[in-house]
Amino acid sequence: LNQEIVNEIASTLGLTFTNEKEDVKNTFAPIDILDYIYAVLHSPTYRDKYKEFLKIDFPRVPYPDKNTFWQFVGFGSKLRKLHLMEDIGMGDFITKFNLSDNLEVVKPKFEPNPENVEFGKVWINSECCFDNVPKISWEFYIGGYQPAQKWLKDRKGRMLTSDDILHYHKIIYILQQTDKIMKEIDRMENLC
Repeated sequence: LNQEIVNEIASTLGLTFTNEKEDVKNTFAPIDILDYIYAVLHSPTYRDKYKEFLKIDFPRVPYPDKNTFWQFVGFGSKLRKLHLMEDIGMGDFITKFNLSDNLEVVKPKFEPNPENVEFGKVWINSECCFDNVPKISWEFYIGGYQPAQKWLKDRKGRMLTSDDILHYHKIIYILQQTDKIMKEIDRMENLC
C-alpha cells in the first residue's frame, strides 16, 4: 500500500493504521482497506457513474468518509467472504434440486414460477431441475457473462455429480446475496 494514501486515510478517519488486523479500538488494517474498496467497486451507482472511465482506465476509488467507512468495510467483508465461498452452509440454500436418474446437462433454461415470477426452475434437461431459483441469480451479470447460466452451459453433455449440484446451490445463493448487498450499498449516502 502507498504509505501516503494510507496516511491520508488515517488522518481523514482519525484512526491508526496497523499492519495486521487487531481488535483494538480506533485502528484499521489492510484488510479493511481491501473490504472498503471491494464494497465501492460493487456499488451500482459507482459503476454507472464511472462506466465510461472504467472501460479505459483503472478504477479510481474515492477516499473513505468518516461516517460511512465501517459500513462499507462491513459490506465489502460480506462480499469477499461470499465470493470466496467462505461460511456458506447447507442451511443457507434457497434452492432445491429435483433428483432424477438423468443428471446430464442438455440445454439449461429458466422457467418462471407462474405464482411468483421472481423465482423459477432451472431445467438442465427435460426431467431434472433446480427449483426456487431467484430470477435475479439466473440473470445476474459479472463482467460480460451470467455465471449461473455459463456454469451450466460449460457442463453441457456432462453428468452432474453431487459436488456439482452442491456447488450450483452455492452459486445461486452467492449471486442472490451479492445483488442484495449491492442494493444495500447503493442505499448509502455520500458515495462517489
